[in-house]
Amino acid sequence: MEKIILRDFLALERTKLANERTFLAYFRTFIVFLSSGFAILKLEFLQELKALGYYFLIIAPILLCIGIVRFFYVRKRIRKYYKMDEIT
Repeated sequence: MEKIILRDFLALERTKLANERTFLAYFRTFIVFLSSGFAILKLEFLQELKALGYYFLIIAPILLCIGIVRFFYVRKRIRKYYKMDEIT
């Protein structure tokens, strides 16, 4: 296996960091949906929006699963493309 040059190594690091940022955005959205759902269900003056609270609670874990699957899929493609074992 030939050694990658600095420019390619830095591009690889940027790609890995972008993948992590994308996962963190999914995770942040999960937290917001989950907490919003609980808040809507617990606050009495928002009882008219109870269905929306349940909707948020259902959508939140789906978003987290999509984020996790996407993170590992992209990480696997990065490893496959560069064929390196030391990529974490």
